[in-house]
Amino acid sequence: MMDKTLETEEKSYNKLQWFLFIVVIPLFFTITITLIVLTVAGVNVFEAGKEYGQKIPFVSSLFKEDEDPVNSTQESEKKIIDLKAEMEDRQAQIEKLEGMIESNDKELERAELEKQRLEEAIAELTAARDENKRAFKDIIKTYETMSPKKSAPIISELKDEEALKILSTVSADTLASILEQMEPADAARLTQKLTVQSEQNVKEAE
Repeated sequence: MMDKTLETEEKSYNKLQWFLFIVVIPLFFTITITLIVLTVAGVNVFEAGKEYGQKIPFVSSLFKEDEDPVNSTQESEKKIIDLKAEMEDRQAQIEKLEGMIESNDKELERAELEKQRLEEAIAELTAARDENKRAFKDIIKTYETMSPKKSAPIISELKDEEALKILSTVSADTLASILEQMEPADAARLTQKLTVQSEQNVKEAE
């Protein structure tokens, strides 16, 4: 039993010895000779190894870890500067848009104030017009209730435009009575103008 164990160990040792002399030592010798030849030929063995190593996925990651920290820092600073510039550009755009919105708000506010002012002016003019209408109706009522003998001299003293407004508004009977009490020249002049005014009104109505 002891002899078999010794025999097995001796066989294992012989296999290891055979592997060293046949595979490892010749391979190591070949690599050494190759390195010497490449160095004598002027080839930078380490640079070449790095170049070929970067083409291998796993090995290239090892080389990347040895990159120049100065270049890496410069690239990081450049990226930071670029990002800051982009951020400032975005901020400038935001401020520009905010300025446009503020300007539009002011324009809308001014337009609203102008609208209110116009509405107030229209309301005042409408009130004044209505008041004038009421006053004019009162004047017409007064002339209609006044005797033609008294109203005719008064209307004759008015400007033709004002006289025509009154005469064109009173009733036909009152108009006839007033014209009868006027001087013939005044009655003729005002009658002619009333006729022209009536014809114009008819044309406009058509």
